[in-house]
Amino acid sequence: MGMDAQATASLTNGQTSPTAVNLAIWQARYGGPETLTLQQRPIPQPNADEVLVRVHTASLEVADCFMMQGAPILVRPASGIWKPALGIPGMGLSGTVVQAGAAVSRFRPGDEVFGCCVGACATYAKASHHHLVPKPRAITWQQAAASTGSALAALHALRDTARIQPGQKILIIGAGGGIGSFAVQLARHYGAQVTGVCSTANVPLVQELGAHRVIDYTHEDFTHSAQRYDVILDNVENRPLAECRNVLAPDGLLICNSGTGAQGLAFAARLLKPILLNPFTRQKLKRYLSMPNPKDLAILGQMVVAGILRPVIGRTYPLHQTPDALRYIQSGHARGKVLVEVAS
Repeated sequence: MGMDAQATASLTNGQTSPTAVNLAIWQARYGGPETLTLQQRPIPQPNADEVLVRVHTASLEVADCFMMQGAPILVRPASGIWKPALGIPGMGLSGTVVQAGAAVSRFRPGDEVFGCCVGACATYAKASHHHLVPKPRAITWQQAAASTGSALAALHALRDTARIQPGQKILIIGAGGGIGSFAVQLARHYGAQVTGVCSTANVPLVQELGAHRVIDYTHEDFTHSAQRYDVILDNVENRPLAECRNVLAPDGLLICNSGTGAQGLAFAARLLKPILLNPFTRQKLKRYLSMPNPKDLAILGQMVVAGILRPVIGRTYPLHQTPDALRYIQSGHARGKVLVEVAS
């Protein structure tokens, strides 16, 4: 009997056998990656509308770093006021269903799925069935896990917030990162003229992904360009708002999409400034919220199958090296998606 079959058998009807072990990366207090350790944790019990998944591959996001640190303070209602509520990172996964809640009819044990959750860096994770879809057989576990949070964020930014149109000029800042690498491909797919901003090391990648022009920020300041863009997607937010607006068309849209490295009041000011300024300018300044849903997850999966999207997997770590993976994301120079191989 294979590992997934064993897991399914041991968890039937919510009964865990002594052989079912849940290894997880866990933290008891807020702090840096050094607070994370590999421990045996209780197997989560799915609610009526949830499924329990044996995780194959987990996907990490910048938000995992915020949740780990409990900073900025604005994340505390979601992550836990005084200490981590769950303490297990990982917001995307691919894996196999081992148990379905009483109200779930979409999935049954043995189904291969991918989608969004909280606590994917563990042998077992639970997720709302509304945040999961079947994994296409034509894509790998790694591709599926990579096509979750960041891919959804890119899709919702361009299709829903920008309503990108063929021929529009779009500037994507942070084009070599998790969201940026998907955004370049999606913008090109929608017929936009794409300019990407990235580091020297990522220039060839962003060109391969379909950008018409690539700006290496170590050699050229994009805010001093004579070019004006209809849409700017800023995934970095390390430049003053006014400087980005210098290269935005008079009636253009600037989408601010980054947690930014600012702290305390500076973070709050940076978060709120575009929202407060937007009513008083012809240029449109927006933030947006990307929420997982099965329709869009399925769209992304089919785009990967069709070759429209290529998930860029920058680095993959074994489960016990999850703290190193988060350090890499914290560096601010992560390339593409950072994954954690749980099943291995």
